[in-house]
Amino acid sequence: MACPPITGVILAGGLGRRMGGVDKGLQLLNGRPLVSHVIERLAPQVDELLINANQNGDRYAAFGHRVVPDRIPDFAGPLAGLHAVLAAAAHPLVATAPCDSPFLPADLVLRLFSGLTATGADVAVARTGGRVQPVFCLCRRDLQPHLAAYLASGERRMVGWHATLKVAEIAFDDEAEAFANLNTRDELGRFESGDPRAFPALGGAAEAPCMAASKVLRLVQESCRKKTKSR
Repeated sequence: MACPPITGVILAGGLGRRMGGVDKGLQLLNGRPLVSHVIERLAPQVDELLINANQNGDRYAAFGHRVVPDRIPDFAGPLAGLHAVLAAAAHPLVATAPCDSPFLPADLVLRLFSGLTATGADVAVARTGGRVQPVFCLCRRDLQPHLAAYLASGERRMVGWHATLKVAEIAFDDEAEAFANLNTRDELGRFESGDPRAFPALGGAAEAPCMAASKVLRLVQESCRKKTKSR
């Protein structure tokens, strides 16, 4: 199934508290900012790519994609980022991914779109094992007024907003390791070293953790090879 034109957005608007208060998307994995890994994975899947960021806008703009800050003040979370990009998107469908998941599936958008259209849902979200991955979603741009009203009520949780909509949960059990994310400096260091302790749960991977960890390690090694070739 071919996708219609879709806008993609990388959510990088947080404060990075668990990363020690640094801008998470600009932290290095194998010598490259995390956001550059996500761009590499997501850009080929969409027709327009936006970056939601609330600091270091010039540095994010240097990656060649439009930067869209939140419209709501005080770093209100990923839902505030989605609210901003729904107003800025050129296309009627918007796919999201966080800046700290450098191995996201290469078929993420296609599978979310297939699930969205098959069910007539408002939003399609990824699910691995029994765990929903709410920031990996595809939603309709015309939901922006609905989301604005939800945020105006003081709510900020993405899963709470999803609960007010028709949502299709799309299984990615075959690629659960691709949803591994990096929240702390310690996790970032372990990923770079290939330490299996960096992969304790992998977003609810259905297979044995050691098997899932080996798959992520392979993705890390691929990233290392790309870094070497680029020199």
